[in-house]
Parts: sequence; C-alpha cells; structure tokens
Amino acid sequence: MTAEQRRATLEAMIADEPTDPELRYSLAMEFASAGDDAEAVRRFEELIRVVPNYPPAYHMAARALQRLNRVVEAKALLVEGIPVAQKKGDAHAAGEMTELLESLDLS
Repeated sequence: MTAEQRRATLEAMIADEPTDPELRYSLAMEFASAGDDAEAVRRFEELIRVVPNYPPAYHMAARALQRLNRVVEAKALLVEGIPVAQKKGDAHAAGEMTELLESLDLS
C-alpha cells in the first residue's frame, strides 16, 4: 500500500469514526513521515480540537512546529499539552513534552 493509499484509507475511516483519536493521529503521522510538516500540524491541531485530551497530539504537533521553525507556537502547544498529559496520569508524555519545552527554551 502506498502512502497515498494509506492516507485515503485513514480519511475514509475517520469519516466513519470522526472522534477516534488514533485514526486522526495516524493520519497526521503519515504527513509527518512524508516530510509534510505543515499538513501534519494542521492535522494534529484538528485532532486536538476534536479530542483535546490526547497528549501525543500535542507532543508531535510541537515537534512538527519545531521543524518548521515555529518555535513560539511549539512552546505554546507544549504548555497546553503538559497539563493534559498530567491530568490523564501520563507521566511519560508529560516528561517528553517538558524536555522538549526546555530544549526549545535553550535555543
């Protein structure tokens, strides 16, 4: 299956299950893997609007923003996402986002 076919399949699945965070996350990651960080960010932000309590979306969106040199936006997303992860009891995600935020503060 090509990347384009995977994206089309995910889009069709999302149409059937629009609030499934893992489907939306997988689609956003397809764009990130293809090097289309701008579209990945758009898809992560859409995921966050639909399912705001999904910590991986904040982390990966911030990483894509970092690659796009949109550091201020990346920091803002991390500041928003860290408490989401903490509230869910996801210390691993909160820690990764905190580390990324600290590295962005140094740059």
